Amino acid sequence: MTAFDDIIGHRHVLDLLSAELVNPAQAYLFVGPGSVGKAAVAHRFAVALLCGADAGCLDRAMRRIHPDLMLIEPEGRASITVDQARHVVAVASLAPLEADRRVFLFEEGGMMNDEAASALLKTLEEPSAGAVFIIVAESEDELPDTVASRCRTVVFGRVGEEELVTGLGGLGLDEDQARQAARISGGRPGLALALATRPEVADFRRVWLSIPMRLPEHPGDAFRLAEEVLEAADPLLVAVKERHEEALAAEDGRDGRATRDRQARELRRATDALLVTGLEILASFYRDVAAAQFGGGVRNSDVPVTAFTKIAPATALSHAERVLDTIDVLRAHQRPQLAFATLFADLGSDG
Repeated sequence: MTAFDDIIGHRHVLDLLSAELVNPAQAYLFVGPGSVGKAAVAHRFAVALLCGADAGCLDRAMRRIHPDLMLIEPEGRASITVDQARHVVAVASLAPLEADRRVFLFEEGGMMNDEAASALLKTLEEPSAGAVFIIVAESEDELPDTVASRCRTVVFGRVGEEELVTGLGGLGLDEDQARQAARISGGRPGLALALATRPEVADFRRVWLSIPMRLPEHPGDAFRLAEEVLEAADPLLVAVKERHEEALAAEDGRDGRATRDRQARELRRATDALLVTGLEILASFYRDVAAAQFGGGVRNSDVPVTAFTKIAPATALSHAERVLDTIDVLRAHQRPQLAFATLFADLGSDG
């Protein structure tokens, strides 16, 4: 057993981190798109740094109860505060309790406020010999340059569909269901795992692929279509909620507020990832329109070819760009229903 055994994808990153175990850096910054597995790999890397092949140590560190593994999470749903950072600085100066080092893991490092980053900076500049820091964020821009520049950056990308299918199959999942989950996940292994047991994954994709043939002429119809795509995501989030309920039950009566806060943030990220995936599915339809009419291959091979002939290629490419622009609108925290209704109304008015 190793810490990386059940990680799906990211082989080049895992190879790199395995080599790093021999002589680790003092601080790492894991960056990449949301929900691609950065936090999961960061946790496993922390486990490997502490335990090597010690089975008992691995078990405790995987369950996040190892005394030399310190998890720094946002307080509530807000941010990682300066008081938390100062506590990290104080603990980092102490000797490890069991392992050869202490590991400080910021799985949501992008939520560190400026005061916290400033408090942590001196420790990153002059780290204790027995301390390793792992910070996870979507990009280096989420942290001050002074912090990011003192970390060894590890870049994550999305995982290819075939690699996801193989990984899910290795966990005993049916190939057809694994493929559907891989398609819907948009290269995000954690989301693919959550969706792999849900029979509604095919329906979610069908709803989004049906939109070009159902674009509304009136704003009220655009809002109804927006409601439909949002409702299509709800059954897929049940798997995430069920996993959360199991985790809370395993708390054995302990105060679960921190767990519930973490789960609320995870559910929000899973919801955001699904909505972005829906937009990517829609954009892929318009990309297929242009490809099919110019003799290229199509990604959505199960869509009738006649559907790709009803839109001019130039219009299709313009629509694809408009769809992808909506991803940035969602990231700016506009309400999804309003963002989708506006998008569908715009696409319908363009013909």
